[in-house]
Amino acid sequence: MNITVISVGKLKEKYLKDGISEYVKRLSRYCSLSLVEVADEKAPENLSENDMIQVKEREGERILKQVKEGMYVIVLDLRGEMHSSEQFAGKIEKLSLQGSSQIAFIIGGSLGLSDGVLSSSNEKLSFSRMTFPHQLMRLILLEQIYRAFRINRNEPYHK
Repeated sequence: MNITVISVGKLKEKYLKDGISEYVKRLSRYCSLSLVEVADEKAPENLSENDMIQVKEREGERILKQVKEGMYVIVLDLRGEMHSSEQFAGKIEKLSLQGSSQIAFIIGGSLGLSDGVLSSSNEKLSFSRMTFPHQLMRLILLEQIYRAFRINRNEPYHK
């Protein structure tokens, strides 16, 4: 299985880089993993609603350029469906059995995702109704993907 994580912005914090590196290493036993960063839009703190839409659209264009034909696209969105870890593992397994061997997970920038990215996805996924920093979501997502593979192979992992 090929998994691509497309995210907005460059990862800066060492602790997040270290955690992500650990899960990239762990996941190498289970799948081919690609991490793709697209540039975030530089924007002032106080944006109008219209400015926010424009920022998300520019970031969205960069994201969509990274989505390849045949990828099953799952966007992380607060309004998405929530799953338990076991349900998420089941989703990954089901996609694999259905022949969806290329899955792309998309994490937007600090303002979220453009309507174009949201509408072009196959599925919207939420990890919580809480808001997390988009850079931290990369680590959380990789941990849950790793957990999913462990669950699907009946391998032990902490609960």
